[in-house]
Amino acid sequence: MPNAYKAVLRGNHLEWLEDPPTNLNSGRPVIIAVSIVEESASPTQRATGGQEMLDALEKLAASNALPGITDPQAWQREARKDRTLPGRDD
Repeated sequence: MPNAYKAVLRGNHLEWLEDPPTNLNSGRPVIIAVSIVEESASPTQRATGGQEMLDALEKLAASNALPGITDPQAWQREARKDRTLPGRDD
């Protein structure tokens, strides 16, 4: 597995957010793979998102959207049971 280092790309220049890789000091070219990571929300938006999620879940609970589930704890235990993996016995 390749090593991963955090950096910010500005134009054609990388600014390391952590200690840079030590093997780049040789001056020879190094092939890299770049993944662009964007935050979808600012910290303020993420903080209010929790309240929005709570409101949505409370509305869902009040609407009795899943009337067939009479015992939520039993339903959850059943839903989380491990399945038998292919090629393996219990």
